[in-house]
This record gives sequence, structure tokens and C-alpha cells, in this order.
Amino acid sequence: MSASMRPSSARAGRWVLDLAAVAVLLIVALLGFWPTFGGPAFLPPAAGGLLLGLAVATVCALRNRGILTVAGLTVVAYFLFGGALALPHTTIAGVLPSLDTTARLATGVVTSWKQLLTTVAPVSAADGHALVPFIVALVSGVTSASFALRLRSAGWALATILGALILVIALGVPVPAFPLLQGVVLAVAAVVWMSLRSWWFPQRTAIAVTEADPARAAHMRVRRLLGGVAVVAVAAGAGVATSAVSAPSEPRHVFRDAIIPPFNVRDYPSPLQSFRKTVRDQKEKTLFTVSGLPKGARIRLAAMDDWDGVVYNVTDGGPETSSAFTPLRSDMAPDAQGVPTTLRIEIADYRGVWVPGIRTTDDIAFDGTRAEELRRSAYHNTETGTTVVTAGLEEGDAYTVEAVLPAEVPDEQLKDAEFGNVKLPKLSNVPEDLGTLAADEIADAETPIEQVRALEAYFAEGGFFSHGLEGEVLSRAGHTAERIGTLLGGQQMIGDDEQYAVVMALAANEIGIPARVVMGYYPKKEREGEPVFAATGDDVHAWVEVNFEGFGWLPFNPTPPEDKVPNDQNTKPKVDPKPQVLQPPPPPQEPVDLPPTVPDDREPEDDSLNILGIIGMILAIAGISLLVLLILSSPFIVIGVLKAAKRRSRRSAPRPSDRISGGWDELTDRAIDYGARIAPGSTRTEDAAQVSTSLTLPTVTALADRADGQVFGPGEPTGQDVDAFWREVDALVAGLGKDAGFWKRTKARLSVRSLAGGGRIAARVQELRDAAGARVRDAAAARLRREPGNIDSNTTRSESEAP
Repeated sequence: MSASMRPSSARAGRWVLDLAAVAVLLIVALLGFWPTFGGPAFLPPAAGGLLLGLAVATVCALRNRGILTVAGLTVVAYFLFGGALALPHTTIAGVLPSLDTTARLATGVVTSWKQLLTTVAPVSAADGHALVPFIVALVSGVTSASFALRLRSAGWALATILGALILVIALGVPVPAFPLLQGVVLAVAAVVWMSLRSWWFPQRTAIAVTEADPARAAHMRVRRLLGGVAVVAVAAGAGVATSAVSAPSEPRHVFRDAIIPPFNVRDYPSPLQSFRKTVRDQKEKTLFTVSGLPKGARIRLAAMDDWDGVVYNVTDGGPETSSAFTPLRSDMAPDAQGVPTTLRIEIADYRGVWVPGIRTTDDIAFDGTRAEELRRSAYHNTETGTTVVTAGLEEGDAYTVEAVLPAEVPDEQLKDAEFGNVKLPKLSNVPEDLGTLAADEIADAETPIEQVRALEAYFAEGGFFSHGLEGEVLSRAGHTAERIGTLLGGQQMIGDDEQYAVVMALAANEIGIPARVVMGYYPKKEREGEPVFAATGDDVHAWVEVNFEGFGWLPFNPTPPEDKVPNDQNTKPKVDPKPQVLQPPPPPQEPVDLPPTVPDDREPEDDSLNILGIIGMILAIAGISLLVLLILSSPFIVIGVLKAAKRRSRRSAPRPSDRISGGWDELTDRAIDYGARIAPGSTRTEDAAQVSTSLTLPTVTALADRADGQVFGPGEPTGQDVDAFWREVDALVAGLGKDAGFWKRTKARLSVRSLAGGGRIAARVQELRDAAGARVRDAAAARLRREPGNIDSNTTRSESEAP
């Protein structure tokens, strides 16, 4: 390889290293979007944006183009490829941008951030949310690669990558993606990158060690490499060990928390409150239809495990309790055993947030016009088999449920089974002596299953059934402590599923049996096995589930048969009466027609915090946009600052003659920015000839003669001479801008050609000019005295011939 090719080859090797390192570091940072999208759906637009950013930075660096070209190509790449990568559903044939694509890309720069943060995670890339990772990857790729390829230090590129990582975290969810992997890979890749830069390209330093002692240089490189590897290995090992024994005390806070408060199931009334209303008002209405329901299977709305004396409620106590809601996802029951079943459920007159389904649900796929809205607002509890859609179900909604039906477990199989060790919320305001009543009923039972069956039989065989509707025996709605006390304390137990399921669950929990209440729908015996089950208000039921170790939650039915009604509730005694249970004083009665309201025992929310959170979010989004604009415009600002500093230095030089020289240099710099070609070391007369030819400025020749006369004249020019000279320079520069068009004027203002002339070579040339001028000052002054007003510029300003 020839000597002339070596610098180019070395630069190519460095660029390959820099581009590879930037790509690896940014891909690792962008992996933080994984939990936000619930999988790898963001990777194609993110990877495409990153490759486009690297390509733009590389082309502009190869062609030595400025920030205007970089920004322009970035915008062009955004609009040309953004549709195919981030909004393919809006493009023509999935590739060509349409008018809709262009409009969405234009507005998405501002609105996509808000849309991502105001959508419940995991978000869908098909909704246009992939635009955010595409923009982040494109901008960070262009910026970090430009810094890496153009600057000697990798610090600015690393700072940009770190900023992208922080932005991805802030736009994500509280649960991190791959914190250990991201931390280790980022640290290792950054250290290796900087080490290889220093090792392979020692010519970046002031003195290359290889010039003095090649053997020692090779030894130092190996030592440096081994030391870097050791440091990285120790740091990675320490990080892994620390993460293995420690965990964050609380989840991290992100922008999304200020926009979308965490899901709280207690914001929605218990479905059991509407039990009597469903029976009374929707007895003959088709609420929903279920296709494919196996014989003996039940459709459930919700499982309730917390009672406060007023309402049996659904809870979300987190992973340490039996109730933990998470966003809907697929493959929710990978280890479930039983018969796989597919149900098709279509909503008719049913309204509510509680989704009819099966206890062991593996996947729910919504369809119809509201499919995506329902999916985004859906939460599922795998422990209780309860699903909620905060958007609410309406007529016309439909979905398919992939579920697993466990096999029926006979009592013989449970004879040796113990109760499961599950954590349930502590119940409060339970009626007095209910635990004593339950203990008495199970006194003769020897096994856990016998204990549960004894409780079930006590209520199912000892009570009577009534909904309390017109023509039926009085039976008040509700399941408050007062209502349960009346059920137990009256001459006869009279109620329906709502009261019997609650009282059995309370009694079971009082004696240590893990039990909960479930509300749902199932057909009567004669309708079981029909191809389509049309659920009405007459099919609503409530039952009890008890947990057995090794078998999970099994259903029990404490409600008496519907045909078991009392003949005379005032005289007929209860079957096998038990000691009277003392009850607390009854509270004021609620109207029979209305279900009891749910008390809100939570602390009132501070509206000011929500307002401040929203304002903070708006400011954060504005700050992100401003940061992107600053990153893109920072080179423009730097160029303007450098040119202004140069002008101030020339205008305020200590000697007046230097200020005159500075004025001429200011004029030539602006001419260079407008495209004039001026050879280094030329005289002012030669400069003036080049400028007048390139830019059509005939008066510049006279200004050059005037500058030579004042710089090399017998005395120093006065302050008035300096001011007049600078005014003429400013007038000529203003004329250049006036004659040029807008784009040429803007390009000249942001050009770095004149700044390049202010480097070491140009400074050395200027020193030679000043030295030559000092040596010929006396000769020039004598000639000027002999020939006033006629200056031989080729003699008086012969800097190019100076030794």
C-alpha cells in the first residue's frame, strides 16, 4: 500500500470502529422500549432509524458537509423512510409514503410523545407508537455518529448515547427491561471502544511512542488492553453480584406515572353489588352469548376476596396476595393443566368493566371496531381469573378466549389434600360469633374437604331461597354485616346466591379455610351442552371457591335450590337450629331496590398533585423537543459564536494598524464564506483581485490599497481612520449579503471555510506577513514620501517573499 493511501485506510478503520461501537451502544439503550411495547415490535423501526442515522452521519462526514446538510438529510430520511418503518399501514404497498403518511410524520414529531405516554402499556406498534423509537434512534444515531466521526474524543458521542438511554427510560414503564444486560454491555462496549481507539490510533496523541521505541509501544498496548479487560471484568462481576443480592426498594418513576395513574381495581364497584339488580331488571334480556362452552363449565365475572363489612370486593394487593392485575398479554397460563378450550363471546345488553371469561385464561383476542381500545385498557389477574377493561364493554363488542378447563376433582381424590397456603386480605367487621358457628358445624369433620362440605351443607340444606322479587318471600338485597346478621339471626335463613356465598366465605375464613366469592353465569341443567349459551339475568350466580394444596381453587355451592322456598317464614323454625348469634346494632337500612354504595376509605387525592404532574409532563415533553432542537442546532450556534469572537478580537486589537489588518481579514473571511477562492500568503492586492473577480466587488481594490497605506505608512492610523475603515468593510459585507439570495446568504453565515483558514497554517502565514511588513516599513515610508498616494503594493506588501 502506498504512503498516500495510509491515512485514508487508517481513517476508514477508525470510522468502522466508531460506527460499530455507536450502533451497539444505541441498540442496547433502545432495548429499554421492550416492556413498553410488550415485546420486540419496536425493533424494526428502531433499527431502521439507527441505520439511517449512521448513514447520514457517514455520508456528510465523507463529503465534509456542515450542519445544514446533516439536518437536511436527516429530515429527508425521516419523511422518505419513516412511513415504511414506523407507519407501514399508512403507506402505499407498505413502502411508498402517502399523503396520510406525510401528514402523520409531520405531526408525529410533536404528538407521538404524548400519544405514547397517554396509552396504557404495552402499546401497539400498529397504532403509530413505533414513531417514537424511530425518531429517538434516528436523531441519536445521526448526532452520536457525527460526534464520533468528526471529533477526536469519544466523550460527546458517549454523552449523546447516555442521553438517549435516559430518554428511553423516561418514556418507558416503571418495570425495567434488561437492567443487568444493558448496564454490563454498555460499560464493556464503551471501555473497549475507547481502548481500541487509543490502541490502534496512537497518532492522535502529541507524540507517538512507536516513533521512539516500537517494542516498548507494543508492550504498552498489550498492558493497556489487559488492564482494561481486567477492569471491565471486575466491574461486570461486581454488578452481577450486587444485582443478585439486592433489589430496588421501590419502582422507578417515569413520565407515564404523571399522565396515566397506576391501575387501581378499587376504582370500580364490586360486581356483587349489582347482583339483585341483574336478577330483577335483566331476567329475560340476553346479556351476552358464549359459543363453545363445555358442559359443566362456568362463565365468571370476578373473584372477590376482601370484605369490609359492607361490600365483598375485588382487590389488587400485589404479588404477595391472591390478587395482582397486570396488562393483558398472551400466554398467561403456560403451565395450566386440563382441556384446552376456545370460547367466542359476543356482548349484547351487558354493560360493565368486568369481562365474562373462564378462570384459567391463556389469551383474550378482541375484535371489532373497538378491539384495540379494549386491548389497551384490559387487565387480567391470573390468580383469580378476573379480567377488567377500563373502557367498558358495549353492545357489539366480541372476543375470543383461549382457556384451559381443569378436570373435575371428586371428593375421594381430596380426602388427603390440605388447604392451600395462600395469602388473602384480612377481613374486617365480620359478624360476631360467626367463627363459633362455623367451628361447631365442622366439629365432626375429619378432613379438610369434609369441613368444607359441612359448611356448604349447613347453608344449602338449612336455608331457603328467595330473590325478594314481586310474588316472592321478602329477602332484602345486599351483603353488609347487618344483612348477614339478619340472615343468621332470623327464625329462618332466607336469601339468594349473594347472601349465601358471602356468609359461607366469611365463615370459612374465620376458621382458617382460604375461601373467596365468585360471581358469574352458568346455564341450568337442561341447557348445559347447547352450542350457544345465551346468558340472561336469570343465569347469574354467586358461589364460593376454596383453595386445596395441589388442586387450586375448587367451586362450592352453599345456595339452596331455587325451588326450596319457605311456606311461612314467621312460624317455621330453621332446620337443626343453632345457638343464636349475637349481632351488632343494625345500621340504617338501604332501600331494597338499590345496592349498597361502596365506601371510599382511601385518602382524598390532592388535585393539585395531578395538575402539577400534568404541567410537569407538558414541560418535560417541551424540554425533550427543545433538547432535540438544541442538539440539531448546536453546531450552528457554535459557528456563529466563533465568528463573532473572531470579529471582536480583530476589532479590539491593541495596535490601530492591527485593527486595520483585522478589518481586511474580516472582509476576506466573509468573501471566502460566499465562495471566493483566496490563496494563502497572497498580498492584499492579490486578495482584492480574487474577490472582485469572484464576487463582482470593484471597490475592494481601492480598500486594499488604503489598508496597505495605513498599515505600512509612516505612522499609526487614528481611531477615526480605523472606524471609517471598518464601516467601509461592513458596507461591503452587507452588499455581499444583499446581492445574494436567502439560501446563499444563510449558507455563508453557517459556512466553516473561513474558520478553517483561522487555523495554525493561516496563523503562521499571518505571522510571516507581520514580520515582513515590519522589515519593509521604512522602505515603504520613503517611497510613499517620494510618490505620495501611489503605493506599489507588490513592493510594500511582500509577505509572500519574507524569509
